[in-house]
Amino acid sequence: MEQRELCPRLSKAMDLIGKRWVGLILYELLDGPQRFNQIQMDLPISGRLLSERLKELEKEELVERHVYTEIPVRVEYSLTDKGQDMKNAIDEIEKWSKKWL
Repeated sequence: MEQRELCPRLSKAMDLIGKRWVGLILYELLDGPQRFNQIQMDLPISGRLLSERLKELEKEELVERHVYTEIPVRVEYSLTDKGQDMKNAIDEIEKWSKKWL
């Protein structure tokens, strides 16, 4: 059987998406901007880990952080165009999981 060469970009994408909570955070943000506390309430994730994952997603330019100078300060997270582009892939994973898991 012929062995295919692993694509470095695919490997990087799978490493990122395969990190615990990343896919579910992206899934949550598909519905629109959300505050940190709302994401944390929707997912059984610690605040420290959620903060870490959001920073990683910001670094990869999948998520952007908006700070509103109100009292108290309001911070929302939303998907960038690059993050929004994950919608079809996430939808397909959801469809597959409903069928097979």
